[in-house]
Amino acid sequence: MYDVVLLTLGSGRDAAGGGCGGGDACCGGAAEGAGEESPERCETPRVPVLACADALTARGARVVTVTARSDAEIDEVLARLDAPPRADGLTWPDPDSKTRLVIATASDGQLRAVLRRLVRRYAPPPSRRPDDLPGDRTVPDLPPVGVLPLDPARSGPARDLAGQLGLPRDPAAVAAAVLDGTARRLDLLRNDGGSVTLDGALLGAADDAGRPLHWRARVEVDGTTLSDGDEPIMACAIGNAGGYARLADVTLLADPDPTDGRVEVAVAVPVVARSTWGRKRVRLEVRRARGRAVAVVPRDDKVPFLDDGVEAELNRKRSWWIEPGAWAVWTG
Repeated sequence: MYDVVLLTLGSGRDAAGGGCGGGDACCGGAAEGAGEESPERCETPRVPVLACADALTARGARVVTVTARSDAEIDEVLARLDAPPRADGLTWPDPDSKTRLVIATASDGQLRAVLRRLVRRYAPPPSRRPDDLPGDRTVPDLPPVGVLPLDPARSGPARDLAGQLGLPRDPAAVAAAVLDGTARRLDLLRNDGGSVTLDGALLGAADDAGRPLHWRARVEVDGTTLSDGDEPIMACAIGNAGGYARLADVTLLADPDPTDGRVEVAVAVPVVARSTWGRKRVRLEVRRARGRAVAVVPRDDKVPFLDDGVEAELNRKRSWWIEPGAWAVWTG
């Protein structure tokens, strides 16, 4: 018999500097005791959560539902996945745990928030790196999680991560996957800002009319330079999966794969060309590279970007690197 925790994050806007995984408030909502919002605003589970709990209970699982509104409350849930104490004193996930975690997500940013806390809980300090940690990783195998999407599937290219991975969306099917399914291991992107990326990041912005704004940055992938920082860039996509593979009618990422141990990066650069008649025209050149790590050094003061759907601004060098097979989801 499994103990299953159905974790829901407090409602509110995902935020890069705050929210779950980034401060005392959860998902951009106010911390307890701050502002005018009632602390009870997100205590009632949504219908898919209740349906999943019923399906799990019907299969014999012991189920508890938790609504976390802070990093500390997320950490209390994740502590249930700890292994017994190790001789080296490190906190480590239990590969034989009888506790399973289901994350009810209204956005990829909420799923990322929980994974970020998992990484912070189990990543050992560099000075205490254990011998049983894989050589190409900075974190152990994170415990598999069940994903319960709270919103209907989106059609078209703007699919959430669950849709891209073909994960079940029906609460009963999610319950079956968690109890009887298999763990599918996926790559994880860490970055030197202390966060993680599950799907990808898209750097750039548009004006009020929807026209892309040009910016400059040096972009390197494993030593291969995609932009030297002197030319204008329309967009840069950093992809673990395919959420940012296309921008309008432009294909940025050719074949992102969250299981191949590599990150795919693309920059879209406007290039002036001359026709045979000497007329100037601007074409869009997309440069791509794949590798283990990418570094972006902005030349402008602030470069807006989306990371798993969460808005932020880049004003200094940022590096992402791949952690092959670091996290996992339960699949049917």
